[in-house]
Amino acid sequence: MTRLAHLIALCIAAAVACSLEARAQGHASGGACWSAAELAGKPGEKAIHRETYDPAIEPRDQAEPLAPVAPALRGSIRSVKLPPGEKLVALTFDLCENAWEVSGYDASIFDTLRKAGVKATFFASGKWLMDHSERAQQLMADPLFEVGAHSWTHRNFRLLPPDEMRRDLSLNLNAEGRLRRELSGRSCYRRGTGPVDASRPLVFRFPFGTCNTEALDAVNDAGLLAIQWDIPTGDPAPAQSADAIAKSAATAKPGSIIVMHANGRGHHTAEALPHMIDELRKRGFGFATVSELIAKGEPVIKDTCYELKPGDNVKYDKLFPAANNAAQPPAAAAKHAPAATGWGADVKSTAPAATHPTAPITADRP
Repeated sequence: MTRLAHLIALCIAAAVACSLEARAQGHASGGACWSAAELAGKPGEKAIHRETYDPAIEPRDQAEPLAPVAPALRGSIRSVKLPPGEKLVALTFDLCENAWEVSGYDASIFDTLRKAGVKATFFASGKWLMDHSERAQQLMADPLFEVGAHSWTHRNFRLLPPDEMRRDLSLNLNAEGRLRRELSGRSCYRRGTGPVDASRPLVFRFPFGTCNTEALDAVNDAGLLAIQWDIPTGDPAPAQSADAIAKSAATAKPGSIIVMHANGRGHHTAEALPHMIDELRKRGFGFATVSELIAKGEPVIKDTCYELKPGDNVKYDKLFPAANNAAQPPAAAAKHAPAATGWGADVKSTAPAATHPTAPITADRP
């Protein structure tokens, strides 16, 4: 690790340590805004519903800008090289939501993590945050969880022009910042129970795990670390069994980042999660948020994004071409069979009617 990278890691570690101490104090003081019953799942929350996009939902209040990411941490972070003896992994869950839908909240996943005391990072689309504002604030206030960014409506950043990337990213961050401010203003909220002192998240995940140089620059220039993964579970595929999802973690090594879904697209993830946690603990692993993981070691950084090997996610460029991915999956989605391990594995089950809008992003348009 270079001297600059080491210094940056120390700064992140100090910030995380202070945040964790404050959050632990707030949690111990009982300053929660929700009872156990209110945190528990409700019937039907996991379901994904189609809807007509309403531009009025777009948050136009600007989030406070952050400094661009330092050169040593720019690029696609796939895992973290930890010091000898450190055995930590990061469980991550995408909360993606497209313009034509309201995706779900898989309460069983959150219940399991809380019951087991397992830390996790959630990458949430801005529209998901707005459509699930109460649930989103519960996640932000929970000392176990980290909430990162995942674009506004899950568009393919590799195919967007730079100005569209920035606009989409801005909407995601505006939504996240608005909810953090709402949370910090609640009368029941006690400072320290969640990371609301930060106006924006520190981490971002690209929709579909696709990026290019321009997309990486846009995210890093916005002050966000671009987080990929080294272990895909394949959980969006309906045919991917709970056993297969749980066993995907068998390849985990210290510093691994595991990707799953908690928005109704992880079809058997809730069933698999307890077994995955048990097996990882038997192997001596502990759990950390992505930011904590990075603070403890040296990120493994690549100059491109991919699922398991470079170029293996190019299929999403055909499934979601630039002309259509803003509002609806194109007709091609029904013609190309998505890979079993990829996000598009269930795209046919969520394809919208042809009457949905063609341009959901309107903020900053002339």
